[in-house]
This record gives sequence, C-alpha cells and structure tokens, in this order.
Amino acid sequence: MSAATNDKVEVSALGARLANLRVPGGCALGVEVEGGILDVARTAAALGLPAPKDMDDLLQGHRAAELQAVLAAAGQDRALMAVIPEAEAAFAPIVTRPEKIICVGFNYREHAKETGTPVPQAPPLFSKFNNALNHHRGTVQLPTRVAREFDYETELVIVFGRECRDVAEDEALQVVAGYAVGNDISARELQTRTTQFLAGKASDGFAPVGPWLVTADRVPDPNALALRTTVNGEVRQDWTTRDMIFNCRKLISDVTSIMTIKPGDILFTGTPQGVVFGYKEPRDQRPWLRAGDTVVSGIEGLGELQVTLA
Repeated sequence: MSAATNDKVEVSALGARLANLRVPGGCALGVEVEGGILDVARTAAALGLPAPKDMDDLLQGHRAAELQAVLAAAGQDRALMAVIPEAEAAFAPIVTRPEKIICVGFNYREHAKETGTPVPQAPPLFSKFNNALNHHRGTVQLPTRVAREFDYETELVIVFGRECRDVAEDEALQVVAGYAVGNDISARELQTRTTQFLAGKASDGFAPVGPWLVTADRVPDPNALALRTTVNGEVRQDWTTRDMIFNCRKLISDVTSIMTIKPGDILFTGTPQGVVFGYKEPRDQRPWLRAGDTVVSGIEGLGELQVTLA
C-alpha cells in the first residue's frame, strides 16, 4: 500500500461525528457535541487556535491534529464553545471539493436479482461530479424536461482520508477517514438509454451525502450495518450492508488498483433491493419519485439523510 500523511493524528481516529455546515461565505467544520454541533472555526477563533476551515480543509490539508487541539481546549473552557442546535444547523454536503466521486452499481445480491442483472464478476464503476453534491435537508430539482422515472438509492459512502494506490484488501480500511449516508438519485430512462449510466446519474443535486461523517474508529465493521429508506414515510428499503457482493475492503482494493485516491474522495458502495427500478409493474405504473416527495435514507450509527424533490 502506498499512503502518505503529514499529520500523526488522523481523522479516522477522532472518535467523532463530523459535519460540514453552510455558513455565510462558504462552509464550516462542525463536530457533534452535547447540545448540538460545535462550530469549529468560531470556537477556535475564541480560543486563539488555528483550525481547519471546513471538511475538505480537514481531509485534504491533514489538519486533524489542529481539530483535536481545539476540541481539547474547548473541553477545558466550555464558555468559549460556539454550539449550534442541530435543528437549526444548515448542513452542507460532507465534502464539497472532492477530486473524485466514484460509484458502484449492482453491488447487492438481492438488488441484482430484483433487476434481473447477472451477479457482476468485478465492481461496475461509474462516476458523478461535484455538481451532483447535495446535503441533508436539501432540495433536488428534478430535470423533468428530459426524464420522468426518478429513483432513490440509499448507500453507504466511504470517505477517504489518505492518498493511496494499490491497497491490499487486508489493509483497505486503514485509508478510510469515515463513513456517511448517501443517496444515489437516478433518472432511470436516461441511465438505460445507452450502456453507460452517466446520463442518469450526474444531474445537479443527484448525490446527497450526510449529515455526518462518522469517523472510522466508530464503525468497527462497515459491512454489518442496517440500511433503510422511506418515501413520504413509507418504507421502501430495509436491508443490511452484509449483502454486498464486493465488501468495502474489496471495493477499496479494486478502485485503488485502477487509480490514485486522494483525501476527500468519496465512494458510493451500491444499494440493496427495494428501488423503484426493481418493481415488477409496467414502468408507467411504478411509483417513481416526483416533485413534493421526501426521501429519508438512514444507516445504522451514521444518521438520517433527508432530501425533498422539486
């Protein structure tokens, strides 16, 4: 494994649930604390300490030691802690400047079965771009001029903390900063009009991710997590990451055999059965997503990601 960091403290070992917050002028790093979310930049300024500006700065700048120092100092002088109630927080996407957003298709056995897809022999990879990033409590503007068959895909998202290439499976989780909830929103008729998925996956806002980056030390086994999706309160997906065809270790090893991964890159790991695309009714009778729907994607220990369609 080739990996590099200039910081002895890694994000993966912080034992925290981290957030990216929308604030005037950009984004700010947040940390879940008792009573809400700590605004790291405001707290650091009150303490006279340096701190990462946002999640991308934390990951790409290897600034976990600075964050740890702010948290330690704030714990000694709680009067200087700037805490935002979670209900009032304006969440941003977990990362906003990743070099790569990599996605995996048909990575659950039951999902492959429901869609009539042969079990793949290698992870089917495709990509999204930064324009697709969206956030908890965000709005997804559906491109109804070109599509009508909109679908949800709740997914475990891997957030990388190290630059790495050719990572062995038994070392793969060492390069993970943490995990998040994602929703790989899809326009199915665009996805299936050619052999390439890109057109159906890359619309603006089609990659909500958040609300938390849960550091890797708080997730002992990413392939032992319950996953659930509701649409307007109706359960649509209810399964477990145990059903992945290619587990997280294998996915990381495979992807890094192809390309160099950078800190802040993210990997959507696939969705289980229960998507509208897998329904047996004729396509024009399936309950595709539409404007006004609310989709909640939840993963055990990682929180719930909510988006509304417009």
